Amino acid sequence: MGKQKKKRNKAYTGQGAAVTKPTVTRLNAEKRNAASQWWYEKKRIAKPILIAAAVAIVIVWLVIELIRIVLGGNA
Repeated sequence: MGKQKKKRNKAYTGQGAAVTKPTVTRLNAEKRNAASQWWYEKKRIAKPILIAAAVAIVIVWLVIELIRIVLGGNA
């Protein structure tokens, strides 16, 4: 095996180089009410917490119903 050639990692900037196009960032201003703005800012944190709370409520409800069935009462 011969010596491996070192790969070029520098971008070519000569006369035949590809012209890089400037990136365009588009922004939209939206007017939101206070609750909507809060949800927009906290969505990444609040959504998993709400899902976990809903799952916990369903599990608690199922356990309560299971206990009610096992005890055989109508209470």
